[in-house]
Amino acid sequence: MAGDLDGWSVLVSGGGTGIGRACAARLAADGAAVTICGRTESRLRDAVETIVGGPPVQWIVADVTVEADVAAAVALAEEATGALRGVVANAGGGGALAPYHRQDLAEFRRVLELNVIGTMLTVKHSVPRLVASGGGSFVGMSSIAGSVTHPVFGAYPVGKAGIEHMMRNAADDYGAAGVRFNAVAPGFTDTEIMEGIPRDSSVFDSYIRNTPLGGIASPDDVARAVRFLIGPESRFITGEVLHIDGGHHLRTGPDFRPFAGLSADQLIAREP
Repeated sequence: MAGDLDGWSVLVSGGGTGIGRACAARLAADGAAVTICGRTESRLRDAVETIVGGPPVQWIVADVTVEADVAAAVALAEEATGALRGVVANAGGGGALAPYHRQDLAEFRRVLELNVIGTMLTVKHSVPRLVASGGGSFVGMSSIAGSVTHPVFGAYPVGKAGIEHMMRNAADDYGAAGVRFNAVAPGFTDTEIMEGIPRDSSVFDSYIRNTPLGGIASPDDVARAVRFLIGPESRFITGEVLHIDGGHHLRTGPDFRPFAGLSADQLIAREP
């Protein structure tokens, strides 16, 4: 598929590390003019230096919860070729591990802002440019947590479920304009953030024993799925959620209670 995306401008938010960096590399390898954005300049610079084999990748510091930042990132991405054809809304993240009766309100709101509002602002500012280019593809970053329960994960599953439904609604809203909206939902993926889970822990084991294919995904496994949804091969696919989790979504979510210092009965709110 090398060169299939020649002349396409694509924006990847959260492109400095992990899945976002892998998506940028995969898209650039197939000819896209990729712009990455994120909050940390050093990570963006490092990512650009490591992505070779395609058009030069450009970067811009942007916080997806700040509307002016999102607008600037989308505008820069379009400038690369004059036609924005794809967006990967990868920026997101989780928060404090605690059951809902112990959740801090400010932290809960922060996680929702990052995932849901960040994705909405990216949709808001990219849609007019995608329409102006004659159509395009928008991929939202969900998670296995968007459809499978994740006890003590607080706002993160709520936010990811919100992203999935946002993609379905946007697919309906903008289909007539030739803009497609889909989501990918990774399971355990070998990224920097997941290095904090010891491979000999019960938490890691709870992933592996519930994954029919066994093992864990690489960032490139997710990037290949994103590349498919961005490119012309998926021209008649919209409103879908593609799971990249080895079948984990068919079973039960991971058990992070040990990380929160809780047992099963401590999830229940009790009077002191």
